[in-house]
Amino acid sequence: MAADKVDEQARGRVEIPDTITVRHLAELLHVEAVEVIKQLMRLGVMAGINHVIDAEVAAKVAAVLGYEARRRPGRLAGVRGRQRPAGAGLQARPPVVVVMGHVDHGKTKLLDAIRQTNVAALEPGAITQHIGAYQAMADSQKITFLDTPGHEAFTSMRARGAQIADIAVLVVAADDGVMPQTLEAISHCRAAGIPIVVAINKIDKPEANQQRVKQQLADAGLIIEEWGGQTLCVPISAKEKTGIPDLLESLLLVAEMEELRATPSRPAEGVVIEARLDKSMGPLATVLVRDGMVKVGSVVVAGLAWGRIRAMLNYLGKRVNHAEPSDPVELLGLNSVPQVGDSFAVVADEEAAKGLVEKRRREIERQPAPAGTVSLLEQVRTGQVKELNIILKADVQGSIEVIRASLEQLKADEVRTKLLHAGTGNVTESDVMLAMVSRGIILGFGVSADPVARQLARREGVDIRYYNVIYDLTDDITKVMKGMVVPKYVEVVEGRGEVIAIFTIAKGGRVAGVRVADGKVRLGALVKVRRGDKVLVESSVSSLKRYKDVVREVSAGNEAGVLLENFKDFQVGDVMEFYSLKRVKED
Repeated sequence: MAADKVDEQARGRVEIPDTITVRHLAELLHVEAVEVIKQLMRLGVMAGINHVIDAEVAAKVAAVLGYEARRRPGRLAGVRGRQRPAGAGLQARPPVVVVMGHVDHGKTKLLDAIRQTNVAALEPGAITQHIGAYQAMADSQKITFLDTPGHEAFTSMRARGAQIADIAVLVVAADDGVMPQTLEAISHCRAAGIPIVVAINKIDKPEANQQRVKQQLADAGLIIEEWGGQTLCVPISAKEKTGIPDLLESLLLVAEMEELRATPSRPAEGVVIEARLDKSMGPLATVLVRDGMVKVGSVVVAGLAWGRIRAMLNYLGKRVNHAEPSDPVELLGLNSVPQVGDSFAVVADEEAAKGLVEKRRREIERQPAPAGTVSLLEQVRTGQVKELNIILKADVQGSIEVIRASLEQLKADEVRTKLLHAGTGNVTESDVMLAMVSRGIILGFGVSADPVARQLARREGVDIRYYNVIYDLTDDITKVMKGMVVPKYVEVVEGRGEVIAIFTIAKGGRVAGVRVADGKVRLGALVKVRRGDKVLVESSVSSLKRYKDVVREVSAGNEAGVLLENFKDFQVGDVMEFYSLKRVKED
């Protein structure tokens, strides 16, 4: 008998989750997977080693093999520790999914493949309307997909306090592997606290290497289920439309384990995912209903906008009378255009709406300056922060590895460091938004920050620190962990130049022909563009050429072609002041 093959010492009680793969059940029962498959066949269940079976079937197999099975929460349940809604009238709601990953890895093609096979098929000849989200059907269940531009928009909403997605699909090209934006997407998902399902795309390509991708994911701390982790991984080809049903099935499995619930009978609340002003229809807002129900005729408040809903359009562009939890709909009837990421809610009447908007206006007016570094240090000092979240940007990968190792060794009064994200290149807007969401600080080693990132950091009080010596970096972080002072920096002018000509390049870009008057201009240097006594912009040098050659620096007395980050409105006669930030040593 099969049970005779089981070591007597291994027999006893086992806890089985709501769902489990055949492979993991075999490991739990200390038998070969083929033995579990045989028992499943005797029960009339045809399943392979990676197939998922439910707890009832798994318990029968366990009983045959000499075990007493007990139920426990699913293997994916509680991964985030998200607070579950409670109360009467709770029902399961469709999962909301965001697709993320590196550029050109197939995010758009995947969304298109899902649309064509699972959305348009809902009605012959239906044409989907782009409203920032749509719903697909899998096994007669809905899945809502957010059609966002990527992790930056996703995190921008998170930074505004909007919980928009339940699950993230991380698209990784099998021929390209894990890339910088892949790692950023992983970091942003972790900061948001949502589970990830990996879709290894482009498996149809001859150079596809799935095992390499899985190893790279493991190196990034994302262990797939096949390798003993909790992350589901599905091979797909968006181009050939293969693997799509398996991906949707995996999303439904994760959704089931997440126990997504809502109460359709209550007034709706949710988040604005798109907003615009239409010439003929006025303000339009696409909202995602997180809980409750919104109906035509309801009075809603979205940020500082409010109104009685005159009409609603679903993702197919059809008029609907109501929207339920996880439904994306476009609302007509607001008095102004809300901001993306604003919360929206159904209220009792117009008086209640006006009162709520006025209350929000007063709260905004009374808001204190951004919390910033002082608040973070105060939290460290008072023991509120036990983990210091760090975003690290460095000049080369080698620097990252050395700094990572140094940070892991730092300890101070039960406060420890947590490296949320590390990458090469300048500090970007995405890095600042990640720091905003995670209440972390940004460390730049041998790099600067993009102008947009610097402006956002100043506005939101995000601490960006720059270093060129690893000892200075570790010394400062140790002091931060102990709740000590913030380092100071001064601007060091490296050179000046005057714009003597302007050249237009492809895609509307403009390069300034600059004569360097004194000092030098360096690739990556910070720069202030002055026109008379006014500073037009603070930017950085993104490209530097001497004639047709790309160079790293140009000295005084020479001319150079200078391209700035996010600025092109030069005029002949503008003065450029090139500088760097130097840390002031403490006494």
